[in-house]
Amino acid sequence: MKKIGIALLLLGSSYFFVAFKTDYFEVAKQIEIFTTLFKEINMYYIDDTNPAELTEKAIESMLNELDPYTKFYDEQGVEDVKMNAAGEYSGIGATTKYMQKRLVLYELYKDFPAEKAGLKVGDEIIYVNDLKVTEENINEIAALLRGSEGTSVNLTVLRQKKQYKFSVDRTKIEVEPVPHYQMIDDKIGYISFDKFNSKASASVKKAFEDLKSQGMEKLIFDLRDNPGGLLNEAVDITNFFIPKNEVVVKTEAKMQKWSETYKTNNEPIDLEIPIVVLIDKNSASAAEIVAGSLQDLDRAVILGERSFGKGLVQRYRNLSYGTKLKITISKYYTPSGRNIQELDYSHRTKNEIPKFSKENRNAFKTKNGRVVYDGGGIEPDIKIGDGETTHAAKALFSSDLIFDYATEYYYAHPGIDSPEKFTFKEQDFQSFLGYLKKHSDAYRTRSEEIFNAGMEAATEEKYNSSITMEYKGLMQKMEEAKMKEISENKDEISRQVSDEIINRYYYKKGVYENHIYHSEYILKAAEILRDQDRYRQILQGR
Repeated sequence: MKKIGIALLLLGSSYFFVAFKTDYFEVAKQIEIFTTLFKEINMYYIDDTNPAELTEKAIESMLNELDPYTKFYDEQGVEDVKMNAAGEYSGIGATTKYMQKRLVLYELYKDFPAEKAGLKVGDEIIYVNDLKVTEENINEIAALLRGSEGTSVNLTVLRQKKQYKFSVDRTKIEVEPVPHYQMIDDKIGYISFDKFNSKASASVKKAFEDLKSQGMEKLIFDLRDNPGGLLNEAVDITNFFIPKNEVVVKTEAKMQKWSETYKTNNEPIDLEIPIVVLIDKNSASAAEIVAGSLQDLDRAVILGERSFGKGLVQRYRNLSYGTKLKITISKYYTPSGRNIQELDYSHRTKNEIPKFSKENRNAFKTKNGRVVYDGGGIEPDIKIGDGETTHAAKALFSSDLIFDYATEYYYAHPGIDSPEKFTFKEQDFQSFLGYLKKHSDAYRTRSEEIFNAGMEAATEEKYNSSITMEYKGLMQKMEEAKMKEISENKDEISRQVSDEIINRYYYKKGVYENHIYHSEYILKAAEILRDQDRYRQILQGR
């Protein structure tokens, strides 16, 4: 029997070796084919070629076949990654976005150089020093805006069709992962937390201890719109509320050395305080680890929408010439054993990526025996929100129309109510609908894109004269259907427009202060925390 076991072991080992050898040969073969093809194109193709651009497109096309989290970073991209992880850099205190062939100031940080110099959100940057902004030099422009601490940069911006010039200092910018926290009454504290960089756990701890000193006895922990980040920071933050040596998350990888069990290493700071964690459809990755582990361990009530559903872990790998690859290496599992990954990238067909079937989702149990499921994000204990987002609303959110409308609103209204009092009223929503009707072509559903492409093809083939009237009638009906869908997501859209408007007058701090008084999520969370019998019943599954 022992000999049979050894034989099977050797057979398994030899199979692994042969499989590895076969894979290695196939990889080497394909690399050689690509190398020879690449040389032939660059040497003999009739027109001049750009080797860097060809390589970048080849890499991009290859990685697009995997998942959206596996990415290649050139030297500039590597610097951006380092700054995001570190949570600090030197710059003017603003973020920019390239939209509609314009580089605009997308957000200003209050009391930092850009805001102090008089720049406004929505300003279009047309020159940085003497360099004209173009699509081709965006990376160079980004580097100039950052620069060294203690230096300055000259900006020429376009605002309301007029040009303005500014000299803006560069200073050290610390990206605060806790943008806002406060007491919302004499017992309930609120912490908003929007990124997992290297400062995350320290910032959360500092906010928590400050609120405790103000008398906090219950906590609302807001993870909405948090895209995640560093896994170890998620473990450390969870550790604040659960005992030492408790499993927070496990990872399983193809490489055994990357399969790990992450346990809490420190003594907690508070095992008793009642907690409600807020999540929405944009809470992802490390945010889902925190919410999922606290749910599995029955340490907090989870309230909001079903989370994004990213159950994958990435790691950076160094490549040649200072470049990096961020590659998906493992799946993670919450303490109950569930993986909450929603999209199944291993079974994609062309551009379609299937979801894990709801019928085949597996049931798991929390520490108290409550049933939770895998394969589709974190399901909240208390559901709240708008339900499904319509196709028209998705098209709107992926456009820049809400941003542009807020810019127009800002210059039409010298002032608005304080953050505590401001509300986006029915008449405001109707005004916004009027704006959308004027700019309908700036956000298109997939159906509109297909019909528009069909009409363009008909025009090229000279069939348009006989179908133009029918096409216009069809597009009119689609426009009516689109506006109806927009109204179906009225609450969600109103919140986003309201936030963008408030941000123009009171910055991000004002947005969070407004939420304290008007957010359905926060008001509901406070209601649950004030009713401790109900809070305990939820965690006990009753």
